[in-house]
Amino acid sequence: MLLNLTDVLTSEGKQEEKKVLFEADHFQYGGESFAITKRTPVTVTVSALEKGKALLKGNAQFSVCMYCDRCLKETIHDFDVTFDRMVYAPDYPIDAESLEEGYDLVGFQIDIEALVSDEISVNWPMKVLCKPDCKGICSICGKNLNDGACGCDSFIPDPRMAKIKDIFNEGKEV
Repeated sequence: MLLNLTDVLTSEGKQEEKKVLFEADHFQYGGESFAITKRTPVTVTVSALEKGKALLKGNAQFSVCMYCDRCLKETIHDFDVTFDRMVYAPDYPIDAESLEEGYDLVGFQIDIEALVSDEISVNWPMKVLCKPDCKGICSICGKNLNDGACGCDSFIPDPRMAKIKDIFNEGKEV
């Protein structure tokens, strides 16, 4: 969704507030597609600081369907997206520092969906858990351990002690 900023960028002291609908049903991250289950319109406020330079502020809430990294249960993760960006008119003289903090325009238009997608990507969780104390799945039978113990023998011997175990199994004295 392209938002036209011509009115704000060509005048001083002007401010506009708009609500923009985020139209995508899925979000792409890490080569996977995640369903967006809930969203609010993106509220965007554009304030002209001087002619050709404006401050773009926005916020929205999203809920994305993901899978728990431990037990693979479907879980919903909420994102509270907020952004603060400087935007510059195409003919505005920009120095290197301003270029780093600004956001690219296509003419006098900005792609709000790309901006929101960037913010979601930056705030993507490193580990997705269905609950903080998720126990995961059994590495032997695959049962979800949050539903109860499975009864599998979970003892994993230390491979560094294999020679000593062999001595005791043969009945030799140490």
